[in-house]
Parts: sequence; structure tokens; C-alpha cells
Amino acid sequence: MITAMAAFAVEDALVKAVSHHLPVGQILTLFGMGGATIFAAIAHRQGDALLTPDVLSTAMKIRVLFEITGRLFYILALALIPLATATVILQATPLVVVASAALIFGERVGWRRWAAIGIGLAGVLIILRPGTEGFSPLSILAVIGMFGFAGRDLASRAAPRSLSTAILGLYGFLALAAAGLMFSLWQGQAFRLPDGPATLLMTGAILVGLCAYSSLMKAMRTGDVSAVTPFRYTRLLFGVALGLMFFDEKLTTNMLIGSALVVLSGLFILWRGKQRGD
Repeated sequence: MITAMAAFAVEDALVKAVSHHLPVGQILTLFGMGGATIFAAIAHRQGDALLTPDVLSTAMKIRVLFEITGRLFYILALALIPLATATVILQATPLVVVASAALIFGERVGWRRWAAIGIGLAGVLIILRPGTEGFSPLSILAVIGMFGFAGRDLASRAAPRSLSTAILGLYGFLALAAAGLMFSLWQGQAFRLPDGPATLLMTGAILVGLCAYSSLMKAMRTGDVSAVTPFRYTRLLFGVALGLMFFDEKLTTNMLIGSALVVLSGLFILWRGKQRGD
């Protein structure tokens, strides 16, 4: 999970950089096709069947919908708001995943962890500052993306065990490419021929994204969800550091306080998950 979070942070930075060169719809399409091609090659090499009845299962269909939602809105957020802000908001994903795992999969979550989830979500509200002059409606894009990613992770947990990580990645990235095409048609913005810097940034984002995606799927399909997901918070450190170093972003007091609440809640959830009698 930590490897996945570090790679995702680098991917976010590369996508944000390439958004200055290419339309969002084109980024989604190129990213999706590049990832799908590589995962298809990996699946073929492993001898995995690319199309089976399990691919059309209800869990996979739900997963595709959440994948499209998460990717589309989060990439929009990366293009329109600071990287550090988008990264911090995304850290609420484990809270949603743990709460949903208890409700859907029956995983044990006691009142202390429920309280921690509430405190973590309060931290997100402190970061967003709804109802104040500092509130940016564009931040809602990151919130929607966060819910999409949480749903995707839970659907991955419910996906048939016969489907390998490569197959999950293949259809996840195909869904992303389809979302990019649909968004481009809706936006009415034509694709552009990538220049040298854009090509390098997109290639790097795809390769790093594949590493991140594979690591995440392995993590989410192994062990207890409520124990694994808190390690997502390491993405905050990587993402904020990249935002400060490469995009000249600033940290506000609200962001620091909210981030502290979210991280401390996640660490507490991890600790309580290992205790008896939660």
C-alpha cells in the first residue's frame, strides 16, 4: 500500500503537469489506452483469459462505474486545484472504505473506530471550509473522486477471485479510456498532437500509474480491509511534498489541522483494528 501511495503521488504530479499541455479528456483516453495495453500484455503472458463470464459480474460492472467516477473527477481536480489540496481530500478514502467494509462485508468496527471515522471526516470539512469565503466549489471535484475511488476499492474486494490483478487493471483502464472519450465529446474539445514534453509526461504517468495500480489491487485483495487501508495516508506526505517542491503551493492552517485529524484518525483505526474487543 505504501508503494502504491508513493507511485500515485508521482502520477498525480505528472498528470497535473501534462494538464497544462493537453485537454483532460485526452489525458484520460491516453492514460486509459496505455494502461489497458500493458495490462492486456501482462494478462496474455500469464495465460489469463481476457473475457470470461466473471468479467461481466455485477461486482465488476459496479467497479467500472466507480472507476470512471473516481478517475474523471479526480483528474479534473488535479487540473483545477492545488495538488496538495486534492491529495489531502483524497485521504478521506480510507475512512469511507473502512465504514463501508463494516456495513457491506460485515467487518468488525467498534464504536471507537466509528468515532475516529467521524473525527477524520470533520478534518475534511475543516480543509474544505464550506460556507466561508475560502471555500472553493472546485474542491468538490476531489470529494466526488474520493468517493469513486472508495467504491472501486470495495468493488475490487467483491470481484470474483478468478480475476487476476492484470484483468482488473485491463478493464479499469479500458473504462478510463471510454470515460475520456465521452468527456471529450461532451466538452467538445478536440485532441491535440502531444509535443515532446507532453509525451514524456504522459509516458511517465502511465508507467508509474501501472505500478501504483498493481500494488493497490494486491493490497486491497489481501488481508483485512480495515487494517490495510490506513496506510493510504502516506500518500499525503508524498503528494504535499511534490506540490510544495514543483508547483510552488502553500499549506494553510486549516489544511494542516484538517490533515492532522485525518491522519491521526487513520492511525487510530489501524491500531484499534489490531486490538481485541474493539
